[in-house]
Amino acid sequence: MNAPFGSRPDALALPQPYLLFLGDTTEAGFAKTAFGLRDWAADKCVGELSCGATVSTGLPSLTPAQAVARGARGLVVGVANPGGVIPPLWRASLVEALEAGLDIVAGMHMKLADIPELAQAAQQLGRRLIDVRVPPAQIPVATGRKRSGKRLLTVGTDCALGKKYTALALARAFAARGVDSDFRASGQTGIMIAGRGIPMDAVVSDFEAGAAELLSPDAAPDHWDVIEGQGALTHPAYAAVSLGLLHGSQPDLFIVCHEPGRSDMLGTAGYKLTSIEHIIELTTLLGQRTNPAIRCGGISLNTAALDATEADALIASESARLGLPVADPMRGGPAFDALVDYCLAAS
Repeated sequence: MNAPFGSRPDALALPQPYLLFLGDTTEAGFAKTAFGLRDWAADKCVGELSCGATVSTGLPSLTPAQAVARGARGLVVGVANPGGVIPPLWRASLVEALEAGLDIVAGMHMKLADIPELAQAAQQLGRRLIDVRVPPAQIPVATGRKRSGKRLLTVGTDCALGKKYTALALARAFAARGVDSDFRASGQTGIMIAGRGIPMDAVVSDFEAGAAELLSPDAAPDHWDVIEGQGALTHPAYAAVSLGLLHGSQPDLFIVCHEPGRSDMLGTAGYKLTSIEHIIELTTLLGQRTNPAIRCGGISLNTAALDATEADALIASESARLGLPVADPMRGGPAFDALVDYCLAAS
């Protein structure tokens, strides 16, 4: 059985354990890389470092030297801010990390080696600057050829509401049931957790679907690839990535991820979220182009803002309303077990 997080021979050689860098972040949504590593790779994280951040992972606050003393080998830029930039305010802390003996890992659009003070310090100190948001070379144009194996893709009503967490939870649940499966990472945080993957939002648009075909290649008939979704088909900025990933991954099943109470598209003023039903309809319609048998496998709700009683009631009512299994994978329980059962039975 393959490891659910993709520990394969082609995995990236990342310097672990990590010190998580939060910069001066004040919005929890922009620290999703740090939170994702805390939640899914806690054994690889020794602490956090900030330069004025008001959000925290809850891990010990450490200087780079203290982190090295605790065994850290790399500092991860745990922020995914608008535009993927590394502002001047952060750079002294990053140089300090290099001087303490840490390599630096980042998933930003701005490349570490393009920052002169980091490039110079790394060269002088013999340290590595590792950018994971770099797609592989020579990605082919998609063929649309039907591939062997089974595939599940997480899609969403918006960005940053649980597609990665849902895919990770499902991959872990499949593996726990003895199902041959892999988590396929399509964004920088997922790649850092899994140690492999393709950063879909860094791929030239003509090759998006081709990259998705590479991400989830031919497999044994009973093998499942659980693919991390990106963006939303209705997002005015990121729909292109979502569509390329949908066409190229050719999912047999998709799970719609949604955050109850969210009304506006993230980072795009004036655009309201569309309904879960509309995303089911749109994903099915567009996904049929490369997999005519595509179907919805259920709904994943991010109920972090609700208490347990409220969450259970909403999960039950939405399942009755939609006629599909609904769960919060982070809460687990019978509802999530039912979602997993439905997905595996539907294959």
